[in-house]
Amino acid sequence: MNGNIELTPNGSGVVKLDGLSYPVADGSANQALVTNGSGVLSFAAVGAAAGQVIQVVTATDSTQRSTNSTSFVTASNTLSVTITPSSASNKIFIIITTTGYVNAAGPEAIYTIFRDATDLGAASNKGIAILYNGTGDNASTCGLSILDSPNTTSAITYQLYMRNTSGSGNLTYLNFAASKGSITCMEIKG
Repeated sequence: MNGNIELTPNGSGVVKLDGLSYPVADGSANQALVTNGSGVLSFAAVGAAAGQVIQVVTATDSTQRSTNSTSFVTASNTLSVTITPSSASNKIFIIITTTGYVNAAGPEAIYTIFRDATDLGAASNKGIAILYNGTGDNASTCGLSILDSPNTTSAITYQLYMRNTSGSGNLTYLNFAASKGSITCMEIKG
């Protein structure tokens, strides 16, 4: 036989199987059966716990970019991602890796992360990472990371910006020698 087995409680009783008390009505769409740890099952919404990663977005760029600007610019780099937080209480953890380069002795290459038009780095254009070049041409890996609290559920864009401290003919580079840079943003449950 292929018939169903149906169990119904007697009056206001509950359905119990192997010591577990089951709910007598169906839950709502996308709910799951959860336990209270004492043998009572119920339907509840299931989601991420505080501190868990909810979504990850990433982008890469392997085109060498440069600037002699003393103000932060993107230099048309594509180390940029757009993410839409699912809750205003969630945080965004941003990680960027690239290869930086300064083509002359003395100037510094300064890198930072912008959220839309907001510089997330230190005040006074100090950025998040500095590549100092005291003796001549200097290339180095460059890593930036920051935990941001954007307090929004609207789409936001994070992007790497860079500047040079001396301007004129001195250049600050990213993705030097066409190395691959990357940006990754992770939404963290608040």
